[in-house]
Amino acid sequence: MTFITWLAVGAMTVAVTAMFVIISVFSGLEDLNKDLISNLHADLTIKSTSGKTLKDLDQITSVLKNNKEISHFSRVIEEKVYISFNGKGDIAYLRGVDSAYTKVNPIDKEVFFGVYPGFKYSNEVLMENSLDIRLSVPVATENGYATIFMPKPGTGIINKEEDIYNKKDILVTGLFPGKDQLDNYIIAPIELTEELLSLPKHSAYQIVIKLKNPENADAVKQQLTTSLGGSLKGEKTPAGKQLEIKTKQEENAAFWKMINTEKLFIYLIFALVIFITTFNLAGAIIILQLDKKEQAKSLVSLGFPLSHLRQVYFYTGILIVVLGIISGLILGTGLCYFQQYTEFFKANESLPFPVKIVGKNYLIVALTASLFGFGISWVFSKISKDYITKN
Repeated sequence: MTFITWLAVGAMTVAVTAMFVIISVFSGLEDLNKDLISNLHADLTIKSTSGKTLKDLDQITSVLKNNKEISHFSRVIEEKVYISFNGKGDIAYLRGVDSAYTKVNPIDKEVFFGVYPGFKYSNEVLMENSLDIRLSVPVATENGYATIFMPKPGTGIINKEEDIYNKKDILVTGLFPGKDQLDNYIIAPIELTEELLSLPKHSAYQIVIKLKNPENADAVKQQLTTSLGGSLKGEKTPAGKQLEIKTKQEENAAFWKMINTEKLFIYLIFALVIFITTFNLAGAIIILQLDKKEQAKSLVSLGFPLSHLRQVYFYTGILIVVLGIISGLILGTGLCYFQQYTEFFKANESLPFPVKIVGKNYLIVALTASLFGFGISWVFSKISKDYITKN
């Protein structure tokens, strides 16, 4: 094989390696993003479509308890609040949860300072770290009570401070990292949110559900839609219309659409790179034809079919493509394993580029390179009779 031929193999190797590594990085980013939002949404979430508060909560709870696919579920009430401490204030999200919440979302394992609230007192809360830093709220100390303000709904003339908002002093027992998804969040016993919002006991804005097998989320959603629609009775409106059940993917539909769009554009860009690279393959086939023209004439004059000669050039192109794909995938795999074990390349000082080696990525890259490579080989192997007759 000539230098030009090996150059074509090298170009294909580099293009395949680059595409495989980048797609593997995006596979790693998908897992990283799943981890980042794991504390934000449950496997399934039930919400009301007619107001914030869920109606017929006891009957909904009964249906959930009887479903064998459900491992745990928890009531949640979430609202924006204003929090103040020692002259500093900020807007935060107050998420009221019951004691079963950690079975659905093990956020207690994320606590890096202090402890998760024991639910013995309704004013003990868990605070996101960056919010705590901005307010300088001490953790679990007698002088560390911050104040939460919840605006009151209503109309009429305001005569006193109590007409504007409900307020409650809270004690921060622990801190957790928000990971950009739970920034400015305060996790509190649901009794605190019920009190601030003047809601009756055992209320909920939503119910979050942990499944025994998260892969069955769509099937369980359908089961619950049927069960709740049949077991609850609404006012002229079927209960199924009063409730909205969403999977984790549906709760993050816009986020995943953005991720998938980025991945698609990256794939198209590197597919274009491979397509451009195949012009080296075209050059190698043409140079091979020019270099072996006299030998080809001799073979044809001895009775060698022109179609067979075309196959020789075609198979040469295929050989170049296959060598490029195999060597590129081997090199790409080596680079991915290198990054996994050394974390040498970093997105920032503390976050290495995530990489995940997935079987389907091998198939995607190999098929893309083969499609363009085999196509170019077929087109440029179609020599005509003029190739043999002309000097």
